[in-house]
Amino acid sequence: MSGPEGEPARAAFIRAHTRLLPVPHAPEIRLHVAEEATELWQKTEEELAVIGLPPPFWAFAWAGGQALARYLLDHAEVVAGRRVLDFASGSGLVAIAAMKAGAARVEACDIDAFAATAIGLNAEANGVAVTARLEDLLGRDEGWEVICAGDVCYERAMAEAVIGWLGGLSRRGATVLIGDPGRSYLPKDRLEAVATYEVPVTRALEDAEIKRSSVWRLAR
Repeated sequence: MSGPEGEPARAAFIRAHTRLLPVPHAPEIRLHVAEEATELWQKTEEELAVIGLPPPFWAFAWAGGQALARYLLDHAEVVAGRRVLDFASGSGLVAIAAMKAGAARVEACDIDAFAATAIGLNAEANGVAVTARLEDLLGRDEGWEVICAGDVCYERAMAEAVIGWLGGLSRRGATVLIGDPGRSYLPKDRLEAVATYEVPVTRALEDAEIKRSSVWRLAR
């Protein structure tokens, strides 16, 4: 048995296992999302060793990403005319919101090839141009003016590495925004909350149907 290989096969897999639906807290945006969360998640977990398919983070609108997307749509001045990076983008939700808010250029990076494909499909579905980058940009600085990171604080090692890197970008003058529902490794002592929302989420993957989620600005 072999898994989807190549861009066309990944795109076909995504279309077959998702529906194009409005994002609950940012209905201006539609994403290819899994209707039956546990079914797709279990499918990929079971087949992981066989077909090399990572957990489908790209198939859901996570709480932190929804909060960031809502914030950018409502505060377009944050990204208007600026170059934006959406780090660990997943579905591309935040990147799409940034483009809709008037960003000059948006790059969305992820290390999962399925996410990179999903970003392209979702951007196309919303009539915006987003550059999907299938690479880990952690530690890099390519001059982005705004960096967004949603739901990156669920593991200690990742949170520490990402926040350390983002801190350097913030000190050199970039605006760094983090979307998070208060996960375990969120360093609140280094963050300033700029907006808080009650975000509908997938109960099968979270511990509630509504997550209080905030957009945080990383202090310089």
